[in-house]
Amino acid sequence: MSGTSEGPGSAPDTIRPTVTQSNGAGRSASELRDYRAAWNAAQLAMAVVDRDGLVVTANPALAGLLGTETLQLREQSAADLLDLASDARSFHAYLEVLAGRRARFRCTRRLKHPDGRSLWAEVTITPVPDNGTVLLSVADTSDRRELQARLRHLQMHDPVTRLPNRTLFFERLTSALENSAYGDGGDGGDGRTGRIGVCYLDLDGFKAVNDTLGHRVGDRLLTAVASRLARCADQYGYARAGSHLVARLGGDEFALLVEDSTGTEQLADLAQAVLTALQQPFDLGGQRLAVSASIGVVERLAAGTTATCLMQAADTTLYWAKADGKARWTLFDPERNAHRMTRQALSSTLRPAVERGEFTLEYQPLVDLEGGGVRGVEALVRWEHPQFGTLAPNRFISIAEEDGSIVQLGRWVLRTACRQARQWQIAHPGTPPIFVSVNVAVRQVWDSDLVADVAEILAETGLAPHLLQLELTESAVMGSAGRPLQALQALSDMGVHIAIDDFGTGYSNLAYLSRLPVSVLKLDGSFVRGFQDEAHANPADETIVEALVQLAHRLGLTVTAECVETSGQAARLRRIGCDTGQGWLYSRAVTPERIAAMIAVIPQRV
Repeated sequence: MSGTSEGPGSAPDTIRPTVTQSNGAGRSASELRDYRAAWNAAQLAMAVVDRDGLVVTANPALAGLLGTETLQLREQSAADLLDLASDARSFHAYLEVLAGRRARFRCTRRLKHPDGRSLWAEVTITPVPDNGTVLLSVADTSDRRELQARLRHLQMHDPVTRLPNRTLFFERLTSALENSAYGDGGDGGDGRTGRIGVCYLDLDGFKAVNDTLGHRVGDRLLTAVASRLARCADQYGYARAGSHLVARLGGDEFALLVEDSTGTEQLADLAQAVLTALQQPFDLGGQRLAVSASIGVVERLAAGTTATCLMQAADTTLYWAKADGKARWTLFDPERNAHRMTRQALSSTLRPAVERGEFTLEYQPLVDLEGGGVRGVEALVRWEHPQFGTLAPNRFISIAEEDGSIVQLGRWVLRTACRQARQWQIAHPGTPPIFVSVNVAVRQVWDSDLVADVAEILAETGLAPHLLQLELTESAVMGSAGRPLQALQALSDMGVHIAIDDFGTGYSNLAYLSRLPVSVLKLDGSFVRGFQDEAHANPADETIVEALVQLAHRLGLTVTAECVETSGQAARLRRIGCDTGQGWLYSRAVTPERIAAMIAVIPQRV
């Protein structure tokens, strides 16, 4: 602005009332001159404002800050000069100070200088005692804010790739989800859809690059990957600026956030574009590298979604992509996730469930194909889950094997089954005792002293060793060596029978049969199903079963056929010499009371 700046003589009348009322009328002229000099020389921009909010006087620092002259500031509205009325809350507090009902007010304002530049200012307003005016001070905080912005940028960005980091990603994601502009779906004409999407990716085999070529090459590869991801996001960009974000979340993990996405197809196209871009080799200063990525894709309505929930889904989906073979993208599947959540819930409650007594045993008869009587039973464990109801073994046994709780559960099953078999024997003294067959996981052999457990339980329950049969799957038995083989041999020497379950579906290494302490083969049900009826019989199945039965008998083994469902199957199995049958033709798995009733019945050939 043109004009002359206000000199030292411009403020005496306006400052004098403040000085004389505060400190008395006896102030010397020299003291007043000192006050005026200090006022005009002060680097802090200041003004005295009356009760009506008008500037009484201002110092040169304020005039310079606002790009004007001190005289032009007189009788100007302080609220207009400093934009104090821009929000109702701040303006109300300012008026409270003017009215003497508030002791102090401070706020930050972004001001526009006449030369076009913006500046940030901290405005403080305090009453002048016994004067009826207020002192307004304005501190230019632009440099401090610029420094804070630079520090924030460093804090929120990855130093290697220069991409936003995890902190900024989650801040942006949270802001997007909380944005009030999100609707319940549909485009209101402003480009907003109320949806959000994430592509969460992990480089396949990046650790090998770091381990073999060093972290410097690894960092250069990450930078190159980041550049390609940013280009993909731009090329598959969106109508609104700033509606996508590419971030490095840590290590070799990246994420692409898409605000106001249009559906899963858009995210799938983006994921495929990323895969295609990353498939092209990277030339890093003479090092030519090829990498791939696994990507988890999640796209949904923003309403009702939290950042944690969204990223958990993305992380789960990324895991699926890895598990399904890598170098691919996988879309989040609620049904698959529900199964995973159920599995996780079962895993977390399995150990306590044994202690709480939530497991029960049912028994399926093993029937003599020649005489028709019940020769034994297989113990099948059930979980009476308080939330999911009755669960069959295929729902939780694999979980128990993974987390090691199979040892505790298996010990309970063994003890319960042996005790029940002994009770049947006592209750039916005039009937030949039946044996009980119990499934054993190979981890039970490794993680516990199975031989000692069996010996203790047999002694405790009084069951004879030959009335106990332990079943192991073919895949578990056929690779047995070392400790497992020693355990099986010790159990066999004790008199316990060892059975190979589901024989014919695994290695089928016949040479092992002569070296393992096995006494029973249980043929997998897939062979028996080929015996369904004469009209649709598979001659190859019957030939294979007949050969296996003859081989087993030559080796001194007995054979049990599983999944016998028709009398025709039973007749053909009996004709080729199979010893026992198990299946729905005879009975499903039933309670101990039902088995007791079967033992008491005079057998009739089926």
